[in-house]
Amino acid sequence: MGCNHDCSNCSSSCGGEQDLHEPLNQYSSVKHVIGVVSGKGGVGKSMVTSQLAVALNRAGKKVAILDADITGPSIPKAFGIHEKAMGSEMGILPAVTETGIEIMSINLLLKEETDPVVWRSPMIVGTVKQFWTDVIWNEVDYMFVDMPPGTGDIPLTVFQSLPLDGIIVVASPQELVSMIVEKAVKMADMMNIPVLGLVENMSYFVCPDCGKHHSVFGESHIDDIAAKYNTKVIAKLPIDPELAAKADEGRAESFDGNYLDEAVAYLEETLG
Repeated sequence: MGCNHDCSNCSSSCGGEQDLHEPLNQYSSVKHVIGVVSGKGGVGKSMVTSQLAVALNRAGKKVAILDADITGPSIPKAFGIHEKAMGSEMGILPAVTETGIEIMSINLLLKEETDPVVWRSPMIVGTVKQFWTDVIWNEVDYMFVDMPPGTGDIPLTVFQSLPLDGIIVVASPQELVSMIVEKAVKMADMMNIPVLGLVENMSYFVCPDCGKHHSVFGESHIDDIAAKYNTKVIAKLPIDPELAAKADEGRAESFDGNYLDEAVAYLEETLG
């Protein structure tokens, strides 16, 4: 109980081979699982998750999103998903977006989308596990797990319970965020989870008149952090009002920007 996969200071006799992963639903198939994390809220983690899914879907991959942000779910709204999840004796069926991305979120189970989830931690943790064990994921090539910010119960549960290929850390350019990014990276290192890369959101703003890049939130330190932890920056996303508007309208799939194309190529090369 409570294993963090760090055997250096552990007196247990499990031999370091204990597998805490929850079993996948017998009717499911998921090749790669990628956690999307952030050290703090408000950096656009769910936006990055949705656009990574859209970009990989356009590249011909079967993609899914497991929305593990139980108390603050935003993935269904970004894709315009309002119907409730259905199920059978075999399991729960995820919602499917217009272009075929599978989604499971607590909002698909609530009576009203605006109902708050006022649950204690054990119920939230159990729900996240059920999204893996009870949902029928259909031949998924890449699953993104959109996690709540911080290094608390849910990231710990996902790190221990799901067979993650690695995580992507989302940040913004502020100096304070640099410190918090390091906390997320260190947590992944403690849990022996690879950091696939860093994504800096709201990195700059492009002037519509002159095309000049402006660092609205200050100069970036993301490259220094990546070098310090021997990882790489896989994308730097600008502040784009059109992208924000598309997500607010539930049309995340209709945004035709290519900000994450290089990140997608990197993931395909790294994970296959």
